[in-house]
Amino acid sequence: MKLLYKPLSLAVSALGGVLAGMLFKQAWKAATGEDDAPEATSSDYSTKEVLLAAVLQGAIFGGVKAAVDRAGAKAFTKATGKKLN
Repeated sequence: MKLLYKPLSLAVSALGGVLAGMLFKQAWKAATGEDDAPEATSSDYSTKEVLLAAVLQGAIFGGVKAAVDRAGAKAFTKATGKKLN
């Protein structure tokens, strides 16, 4: 059953990554008014701004990944009656 779950998991994770990117972009714009977050190598921003952007992005991506993985596992279990562990 885990072999069946793997391709589904990859597709759902890719969609989760796209969703996380959109959420981060919206959060950054709401927090700063800027469309794009600073790149780590950009000299136009302070170290504090670059690190803040990285921490916010990591938190959003981590939260979305956990939510998507959890929802996928629950849906698979509901559809097949088999647990993944």
